[in-house]
Amino acid sequence: MALADHLRELRARILRVAVFLTVGITVAWFFYDQLFSLIYEPYKDAQQALQGKGVNSKPVLTGVANPLLLQLKLCALAAVVLGSPYWLYQIWAFVVPGLHPHERRWTRVFATVAGPLFVTGVAVGYYVLPKGLTVLIGFTPASIQSLVEFGDYFRFLTRMLLVFGIAFEIPLFVVMLSLAGVVSGKALGAYRPWIVLGTFVFAAVATPSTDPFSMLMLALPMTALFLLSEVIARLIDRRRRTRAAEEGLEGLGDDEASPLPYAREEVTPSRLDEDD
Repeated sequence: MALADHLRELRARILRVAVFLTVGITVAWFFYDQLFSLIYEPYKDAQQALQGKGVNSKPVLTGVANPLLLQLKLCALAAVVLGSPYWLYQIWAFVVPGLHPHERRWTRVFATVAGPLFVTGVAVGYYVLPKGLTVLIGFTPASIQSLVEFGDYFRFLTRMLLVFGIAFEIPLFVVMLSLAGVVSGKALGAYRPWIVLGTFVFAAVATPSTDPFSMLMLALPMTALFLLSEVIARLIDRRRRTRAAEEGLEGLGDDEASPLPYAREEVTPSRLDEDD
């Protein structure tokens, strides 16, 4: 595709995602009370855990327009999380025109797995959120009341959920790169110790809280998913080698010419090769 075609394709994908998220925000607006109770629950769990330590924490919402902004942001977050299968598919569909025909068939696999993986990551982040809040607010001295601005708490929650959701997508992209022939299972195995170390470093930096529990709850599933993606990549490499052996292409380098089926046949020149 030409550059202008790619830009038009990108514009169309962005418009589709924008329209979809707008509809999702509108629908989520009617369920605001249920959504607010859902995001407030981790804070209440942290409050109960802190009462035994003598720490009194209370959420407050300041400003005139902040309640409206909170409602809009919460509905947008719900639309992004629940609509993740659609906008993740749009991202992959934008990449598909640059792939070979035999690689495009994996689009359905990506669309089927990407959404549930993102939602699973968000669910894990939601589960560990009270532990992170308990650790952070627990540093408050017992003689001081902790007033938490609810807007700051919501930004903390949003970052935590999105970090977990995006992190769970990384192994899937590794498998897709393996299917496209960009990375191999052997290369992943060679760099496995460094990748695992980088996973723990990423988890320590990406998680908003400073407690080791949140870091481990992000790093351990990511490591397990990476190991699973390495196994899948090795299976893909084995299948690719088997197919190359059947077609007589085994052992050929990337820059080496492959045998053509008509190489030994007599080639009849076309009329364009004949002199007038």
